Amino acid sequence: MSVRVEVDGPVTTVVVDRPEARNAVDGPTAAALADAFRAFDADPEQRVAVLYGDGGTFCAGADLKAIGTERGNQVSAEGDGPMGPTRMRLSKPVIAAIEGYAVAGGLELALWCDLRVASGDAVLGVFCRRWGVPLIDGGTVRLPRLIGESRAMDLILTGRPVDAWDAERMGLVNRVVPVGTARAEAEALAHAIAELPQECLRQDRLSVLEQAGLTEPEAMANELRHGMVSLDAGALEGAARFAAGEGRHGSSA
Repeated sequence: MSVRVEVDGPVTTVVVDRPEARNAVDGPTAAALADAFRAFDADPEQRVAVLYGDGGTFCAGADLKAIGTERGNQVSAEGDGPMGPTRMRLSKPVIAAIEGYAVAGGLELALWCDLRVASGDAVLGVFCRRWGVPLIDGGTVRLPRLIGESRAMDLILTGRPVDAWDAERMGLVNRVVPVGTARAEAEALAHAIAELPQECLRQDRLSVLEQAGLTEPEAMANELRHGMVSLDAGALEGAARFAAGEGRHGSSA
């Protein structure tokens, strides 16, 4: 299997397991990734997912050796993205755990995630620039929204490599951790997020994702709409518990 799923309590870890191809994604792997994240999103017991590439590489992008074969990636306006889940908007957060290279379509998979935890030896970049292969899994959309148009244009036009520390400085990754610990650190972060009140967390997350392209009044109205869902789901009860002394000093109780 090129993709395996491992569950630990409320956290699902989806692992790309094609180390012989530096975890490049072919058509069957893309389909397996999409199916894994659909199953995660539909499972009421699962709260946060981690995406990880086994064998020291997050993902080297689409498998160019599969192009033109029956294992080639699907490229169509309909259905899933060529890399699998990149057109999905899940209702729950996903964290990328990056060891080694996250480049080309692999970078696009990382950009699809909500947060990115990178090891100190991680390298990110639009390496497909070298081969004339376009970004068609959200790279030209999510990258400028994440780090700004000027920095995104630099990476997209040059295809230059970006190390973990530079990526953290520009906001491309959220945390840099010791080499070999990205999965463990991402899973620890996932468990911490999973302990928080989920309805409010998910509604605020969706408000952030949906505000792009809206005017400020539209975005504020949308924020209130999501906030009302959270209030109806028990936020007032949580505020009352806080007033009674629970959950202070950094506790999520």
